[in-house]
Amino acid sequence: MAQTKTREAYDAHSIRVLKGLEPVKQRPGMYTLTDNPLHIIQEVLDNATDEVQNGFGSRIDVTVAADGSVTIEDDGRGIPTGIHEEEGISVLELVFTRLHAGGKFAKTDGSGPYSFAGGLHGVGVSVTNALSRKMVVTVWREGLESTLTFADGFPQGPIEQRPSPRPKSRTGTRVTVWPDPKYFDSPEIPEAALVRLLRSKAVLLPDCEVRYKNEKRGEETVWRYDGGLKEYLLSELTGEAVAEPFEAKGYAEDEAEGFAKGEGAEWVVVWTADGALVRESYVNLIPTPQGGTHESGLKDGLFQAVKAFMEVHGLQTKGVKVLAEDVWSRANFILATRSLDPQFQGQTKEKLTSRDALKLVSSFVRAQFEFWLNDHVEEGKKLAELFLSQAQTRQRQAAKHAKKKAGTVTVLPGKLTECETDDITRNELFIVEGDSAGGSAKSGRDKEFQAILPIRGKILNTWDTDTNGVFASETVADIAAAIGVDPHPQHGDPDLKGLRYGKICILSDADVDGSHIQVLLLTLFFRHFPKLIELGHVYVAMPPLYRVDVPPRGKKKERKIYCLDDRERDRTIELLKKEGYDAEKLVISRFKGLGEMEADQLAETTLSPETRRLLPVGIGSFSNEDTRRVMTLLMGSKSAAGRRVWMETWGDRAELDV
Repeated sequence: MAQTKTREAYDAHSIRVLKGLEPVKQRPGMYTLTDNPLHIIQEVLDNATDEVQNGFGSRIDVTVAADGSVTIEDDGRGIPTGIHEEEGISVLELVFTRLHAGGKFAKTDGSGPYSFAGGLHGVGVSVTNALSRKMVVTVWREGLESTLTFADGFPQGPIEQRPSPRPKSRTGTRVTVWPDPKYFDSPEIPEAALVRLLRSKAVLLPDCEVRYKNEKRGEETVWRYDGGLKEYLLSELTGEAVAEPFEAKGYAEDEAEGFAKGEGAEWVVVWTADGALVRESYVNLIPTPQGGTHESGLKDGLFQAVKAFMEVHGLQTKGVKVLAEDVWSRANFILATRSLDPQFQGQTKEKLTSRDALKLVSSFVRAQFEFWLNDHVEEGKKLAELFLSQAQTRQRQAAKHAKKKAGTVTVLPGKLTECETDDITRNELFIVEGDSAGGSAKSGRDKEFQAILPIRGKILNTWDTDTNGVFASETVADIAAAIGVDPHPQHGDPDLKGLRYGKICILSDADVDGSHIQVLLLTLFFRHFPKLIELGHVYVAMPPLYRVDVPPRGKKKERKIYCLDDRERDRTIELLKKEGYDAEKLVISRFKGLGEMEADQLAETTLSPETRRLLPVGIGSFSNEDTRRVMTLLMGSKSAAGRRVWMETWGDRAELDV
């Protein structure tokens, strides 16, 4: 009797190549936010605003129809409709049906059709098309009105063209989208978020009129802000301003070292003593709700200017040290950054990761704010009082956390390199793999708030070890002594008064051995220090595995791009090729370990709070019981048989690093 197959055979026929827009339809969450269709509408809006911010339009109309469709029309140049030489189809069809196709890739030295644009990932409106039941695009250009209709991402025939009923000089693009509800948790576009987005475009685009019409309710709104960023921010504030708004801007000139002409930022900052904070940042008009390196640059520039001002005017108070977070804690701001080649975290572009943006924004903000403070001395003194008050409040809170337990003396591990502050709202402990990596980390850390504990080799698998037994491992004993907390059970109320660090960060090599050490440390914390995970004290640092050296090209200087893994390396190379770089001239280096990285490299990529990737450890959607069951299967000494079955079932999904 033939044996029945329980699983599909894995052979050459199992490999499927997704073409066109299929990857988007298969995994929409990799390309856009799927809680509602707002982001795919925003992709169309971004193209319209790119036309305006580059000087080719002055009006954007957005209409929400009764049937749920959304129409966005601009008076820009209009999408080209001619035949693409390489692809053999119209450019209009190409940009809506191919990933990584668009005019923003043409040149990144400022001489292309878009000097500054947000959509540099190149999968924007094609994703909108892929996730829509229907899309109709109309272009007015070169005296013609051209219309192309799509259904489920596919063109429904050739472009329909006729003489334009408009004057030849009146060009533009209109896109009507019917989002497909099956791809989203909710088919409804949140109107409040859409209105806020449109209103911000009017603020950030000088001389641009933004019209919004909701046909469902018969309402129409027009925004145009002659007062710019300041008018917008003041209208949003709920608290009372401590001093006058600080509004300024700075953009690079031709002779500016390291930055292309036009790169820079415009901002307005208002400090309030109370009330909800208003904080909005943008890169080439793209909202960045998760902030990023441009916000870090604003924070750094403000702090450096305040520090210099307080020193010159003798405003320091004995025993009170003003830190960057004291200056930042009550700051309301609108920040609009221009970057020739912005790099975002993920396709949704919610966080800017371009490390150059920190230096770019900080340099302009510091110079402008120093001038402003010295030109508004009384206002500056009011702000200094606020910052000193914030620092005193922070220090009082820190004093509540004693570094030593009452009546005992803490004996710290000899290898621990301590930080200067005992404020657990700020300080961090990095548990680092190996003495060599520990040396680089010690040199690259900020000694004020970052401590380093090197460990040697793989620690004990503590899943089946009882509380008393874990101290048989010298490494585990060192970790417990360093963090100031004893091992404790999952349930109960452990004594955490001795906790010495607010963040406990696991830092291991970005390879298989490093992952193994990471798993063993996570096992230790989940099994014997679960309260630290529950309260959000445990983190995993994400060092890069690769560095891509990019040669200078046009006005773009030489760059070093750090990549987390193989996938990010390949994606970076593809993006650079799209930007016109020769792949053969890219120098790709693979770090053998943390100890191989220079201290400044480790600081920039992994240690600095402004530019690192640090992932909080949590249980997520799993219950504690489910997590413990999985951990027992994977880490338990008596679960070998279960692990073998699990590996035979799912092992073919693993990505090997050999």
